[in-house]
Amino acid sequence: MITRCAWALKPEEMTRYHDEEWGVPVHDDGRHFEFLILESAQAGLSWLTILRRREGYARAFAGFDPLQVARFTEVDEERLMLDAGIIRNRAKIRASINNAARFQEIQATFGSFDAYIWNFVDGRPIQNAWTSMDQLPATTPVSDALSKDLKRRGFKFVGSTTIYAHMQAAGLVNDHLSNCYRYEAVRAMG
Repeated sequence: MITRCAWALKPEEMTRYHDEEWGVPVHDDGRHFEFLILESAQAGLSWLTILRRREGYARAFAGFDPLQVARFTEVDEERLMLDAGIIRNRAKIRASINNAARFQEIQATFGSFDAYIWNFVDGRPIQNAWTSMDQLPATTPVSDALSKDLKRRGFKFVGSTTIYAHMQAAGLVNDHLSNCYRYEAVRAMG
């Protein structure tokens, strides 16, 4: 029997996400932008709620293209407020549009968002070795610093908890439990 992190045992969407994506180091700006939109949308909600709307978010937010999203207008905002495929929270929608423009500013300054974000972990994933789910932190000093810097650059809905979730999803930190079958595979990717 395969041992997985407890949060990924069911339903199937969570298991598939855990097995195929969570913790795998991301070096693609498009994927970083996707995770930023999804993690920001999650604030106050479950990840499963967002994961089940992922396709809706992709349609609503131009395939997660920050160039297009940054050009969204008030008309687009109203369209999104009527879109049942996403969480219809005006503040989160506005944050995603705002963050698309800020994302591009970071790309212009650092060459890529990837170069910017990986600098916070010295270019290599942090390798934790947790043995139980209650050991996983909600925030860390690194997520605090990254969150603070993103806010200073004008990003919205990027609190330390949201940013730590992004770090986990995008593989900046390996938070698979040490007995999880994915732990060593993800560790080897770092």
